[in-house]
Amino acid sequence: MNAIEVKNLTKNYKGFTLNNISFDLPSGCIMGLIGENGAGKSTTIRSILGMIKPDNGNISVLGKKLTAKTKEDIGVVLDEVGIPAVFNVNDINTIMKKMYKNWDETQFFDYIKAFSLPKDKKFDEFSKGMKMKLGIAIALSHKAKLLILDEPTSGLDPLVRDEIIDILNDFTRDDDHSILISSHIVSDLEKLCDYIAFMHNGNLMLCEEKDILLEKYKFINVTEQQLSELDQSAIKGKKIGKFGAEAIAEADKIPASFSSAPITIEDLFVFMAKEDK
Repeated sequence: MNAIEVKNLTKNYKGFTLNNISFDLPSGCIMGLIGENGAGKSTTIRSILGMIKPDNGNISVLGKKLTAKTKEDIGVVLDEVGIPAVFNVNDINTIMKKMYKNWDETQFFDYIKAFSLPKDKKFDEFSKGMKMKLGIAIALSHKAKLLILDEPTSGLDPLVRDEIIDILNDFTRDDDHSILISSHIVSDLEKLCDYIAFMHNGNLMLCEEKDILLEKYKFINVTEQQLSELDQSAIKGKKIGKFGAEAIAEADKIPASFSSAPITIEDLFVFMAKEDK
């Protein structure tokens, strides 16, 4: 079963269109939505969560249409964790026990301890990293099968970001657990994800297993003449300068006489986005 299926998702705003997006997230996997700010990542996530109504398309979550019952199985962390400013951890536990039938108080306070979060401090006194850890603790404490996270590492220092990545990796040790996570910090998702989906200007540029992408494409540094001799459909992006050309191309279409080097997911996204422009 797929954890998420998105088919032909379209949403029109003045000056922006989420354009016919389709992808599947297999159960037990982590998919990263990569894209610059304004690429359509948040619109996609909010459509999946039923927070906005698409103009077209079909979405299923955990094999079903989204319902109140389905939402019990989804842990959500958005860029802004929506907790009232005056609440402390104990207040939040009291509220969540009433919201989620599967709320696990013991597990919640275990995460609070593991994340070194104060129980008596008001939420608006938390740092951004503390707020994000609290959001993740909440998402992980009602036996969710699917986590959906929108820019959870944005604005955090590298140490906190690395902690969060470890937490998410632990969550998917259970084969029934899946994660959809968006970020414009590509290096974080490269460490974490099984699947990568590139979004740019409201379009889904590609969606593929990360390891396949890293095998499929290579980096080449050639002359402009050599670049022109390549099958142009094999080139995913290029930069032409005064002293030659750099490009990312399909590995099996690069001549043996050319030297090539491995790419990073960030390289691939940057080159593809620039080529699209």
